[in-house]
Amino acid sequence: MLRSHTALAWVLDGARTHVSLAGDAVVAGVVTRDGVELRVFDNEADRMLDEELGDAGDLDVTRVPWHEPLVPAGIADLEEADVAAELRAARACLLPAELARYRALGREVAEVLTDAALAAVPPDPERAVASRLAGDLVARGIDPLVTLVAGRSRLAHRHPLPTDAALGDRAMLVVCGRRHGLIANATRWVRFGPVDPGEADAARRILEVESAFLDATVPGATLGDVFASGTAAYAANGFDPEEWRRHHQGGAAGYSGRDPRAVPGIADVVHAGQAFAWNPTAPGAKVEDTVLHGASGFEVLTIDPRWPTTRVAGRERPLELERGSSDVA
Repeated sequence: MLRSHTALAWVLDGARTHVSLAGDAVVAGVVTRDGVELRVFDNEADRMLDEELGDAGDLDVTRVPWHEPLVPAGIADLEEADVAAELRAARACLLPAELARYRALGREVAEVLTDAALAAVPPDPERAVASRLAGDLVARGIDPLVTLVAGRSRLAHRHPLPTDAALGDRAMLVVCGRRHGLIANATRWVRFGPVDPGEADAARRILEVESAFLDATVPGATLGDVFASGTAAYAANGFDPEEWRRHHQGGAAGYSGRDPRAVPGIADVVHAGQAFAWNPTAPGAKVEDTVLHGASGFEVLTIDPRWPTTRVAGRERPLELERGSSDVA
């Protein structure tokens, strides 16, 4: 029995399975060796069949009255949670059509971040910037699952839900956008005015921490091993060795924001052709992109040629966008 947006979007080839972004899926899937019985609330069935599922193929569609349980007890022998690790492994290696969708999504998420950073000015409230991010995502058919903005006064918060605070001279923008079930994650920094040497140094060192995560992300390694290598790099790059405890560090990506999120000792194995979004952070410093582990190394999916980059261990990584006084006059 598949119930989650993550599993259903994967098995249904990117179909949208939600009405409310905060709600449960309006469909469920009973998977057998012979196909899938798709259980759909009757008031959603016509739209789903017309706009999301196309040719239903081998799907056996059951319409369920909206006032009855979508999934009666005992309808399946196994629940999704019973085989969660196996399902993650099954969807880890992305197929060519999925890769094409992911590349397009990543590029557009990066473009939305660039556009917002170029349009922002120091007096802008965080909510105004978040509104632009969310609106531009929706205009491209991307669900704005996460839109975070922190101006100068709120950079201490790792998950800064936007407020009415002004951006000030430095800001962090974070987006997690979903389309065709796939989720692209990225973080960008913008500065108005002179560079602060201490902050620039921290930004450089956090890229080295991310590099340790990426270097360890090789097929066959466990995410637990990658996590250990990446978190050890905090101390090696002048950060508090316990910094990793103050925020999650990312993990595999795809049909969930992290699929799964890496934690100490986790046994999931890295696959070739799998996406990742590592997320090392420290006070005033963070880096995050969605990347693909391909045959020739990592391909950054959330990339916009307009954004400044630097090379770290042979990889193009994002810098802080510096906006001078003439840019914001």
